[in-house]
Amino acid sequence: MELNEIAPDVYACLQEDRGFGWNNSGYVNRGGGLIVDTFWDLPHTQRMIELCSHVGTMPPRRLVNTHHNGDHCWGNQLFKDIEIIAHRSCAEQLANDNPAMLAGILSAPELPLEMKWLFDDIRDFDFSGIEITLPNHIIDDRLDLDLDGHPCYIIHVGPAHTAGDLIVHLPEDGVVFGGDVLWNGCTPIGWEGTHGKWIEAIDLVLSWDPKIIVPGHGPLCGIEETKDLRAYLELVYSESRRHFDQGLSPLEAAKGINLGHYAEWTEPERLIWNVARAYREFRGEPWDAPFGDLMELLSQAYQLRLHWQGE
Repeated sequence: MELNEIAPDVYACLQEDRGFGWNNSGYVNRGGGLIVDTFWDLPHTQRMIELCSHVGTMPPRRLVNTHHNGDHCWGNQLFKDIEIIAHRSCAEQLANDNPAMLAGILSAPELPLEMKWLFDDIRDFDFSGIEITLPNHIIDDRLDLDLDGHPCYIIHVGPAHTAGDLIVHLPEDGVVFGGDVLWNGCTPIGWEGTHGKWIEAIDLVLSWDPKIIVPGHGPLCGIEETKDLRAYLELVYSESRRHFDQGLSPLEAAKGINLGHYAEWTEPERLIWNVARAYREFRGEPWDAPFGDLMELLSQAYQLRLHWQGE
């Protein structure tokens, strides 16, 4: 984990992308301090706090959760006495999280192979002692803040990656904290939402022509990497449509998609989730409908990995 100053008093707290859960955070040392996202467990979140304490006062005045996934929210309890900002959907879904269940899975003596590839990515996290701490400042659209005379815009762009996606824009600095709407060098995955809404969110960010983007996962980037993410989503969607019209299953479709240079991104087997999500849309199902059994999708992702390895 490292803290990089990307503009005066604006920092990106970065983790190496090692698979599921290895996300980024941010810190703005203005207006009493603003943290953008926590980490998946308490030790990693505490490390982020220690890094930020070298450049500003901890605890900060505010925390923003960009969406409800645990790797961006489960460290909230270390900020339980401050203002925690999130979209209504984020708060509603976070209330149903159960860290103890995930801890129990990781403590199993042996996992099936189709699960092992995923859970081996996250064994460095400690899910014990986590108490879900909900946001206390709920927004439905956007929130404009004045941080010591500097504007900070918190904007709802979901449902894209999730229903409650927020992005944080510092227009004077040309900085965007994208949450999991934006990824760099790693395969994105969407849960709720539609393809069109995700593209719309990316286009909004591109319209600002930011200098530096802090993606939810992966290294710092700019507009070129964000355009490449957009192109990936367009490729997967159009190819999924073609295979759907041929009557193929999501797994058959995923095996038939030529990813080109996107195959070099980390976790390319996440493609199966993106195809399944597109199929949900093609079937005319609601944007928040489940697009498959989690264990079945894990199994298919493992099969996809073996397929590419020629096994």
